[in-house]
Amino acid sequence: MKSPSCPKTGLTCALFLALGLLAPCLAALATPQADFGAQQPSPEVREIADWALATGDHDGRSVVIVDKKQARVFVLDAAGRLAGTAPVLLGSARGDHTVPGIGDKPLSQIRPEERTTPAGRFIAEPGVNAQGEDIVWVDYASAVSMHRVRARVPAERRLQRLASPTPHDNRISYGCINLPRGFYDDVLAPRARAGAVIYVLPEVRGLREVFGWTEIAVREVFRRAQADGPVRQRMRTPTDGAGVAAH
Repeated sequence: MKSPSCPKTGLTCALFLALGLLAPCLAALATPQADFGAQQPSPEVREIADWALATGDHDGRSVVIVDKKQARVFVLDAAGRLAGTAPVLLGSARGDHTVPGIGDKPLSQIRPEERTTPAGRFIAEPGVNAQGEDIVWVDYASAVSMHRVRARVPAERRLQRLASPTPHDNRISYGCINLPRGFYDDVLAPRARAGAVIYVLPEVRGLREVFGWTEIAVREVFRRAQADGPVRQRMRTPTDGAGVAAH
């Protein structure tokens, strides 16, 4: 079967996949696009947001996108409008994987190279940690959550890291995603309780590899968008599991 082409650019689905550029063609097909207002997210953030909306992958829920390269989170409502953005703190180790069984390890046994924030698609799950604080689980099996920043160890300078103008000093956690307290309380937590899909973007691997984009899936989006609107196409099975650790 011949790969369909974008009516605006003439490029095929296969070429867009190879280039990692789906957003221009989705825009040309008049599929739903995210509204970031005056914010200027990275091309990868915009691409994943547009894909989630165009394909219905967010299932009508809020969209939370964590850009690890920029150490920043974007929260969109179900219609794709920006609800807020903030800096975040991430796992101190670079990598998109998670170490098997890490969720059952005590903190003292987690080696520095294992302290990654895994990339992927996750379903937000409100919960509590071992200290009784409310959190939002990202990957329960790996004990990775989003929570308010904790400045309990002065030497870690977590508040100063969040306030710094660059992402270069935002790697400090055991894997969890630390947010400013006000942003967590006012923007993230309410939408997570109502239902949200979390997309943690990779920093080593590609979007296509992590989220499972294939030419067949993109061809179907193009076909349905040209015919009768967007089609639901899941990127990845939601993560669940058992195991609790405080990161």
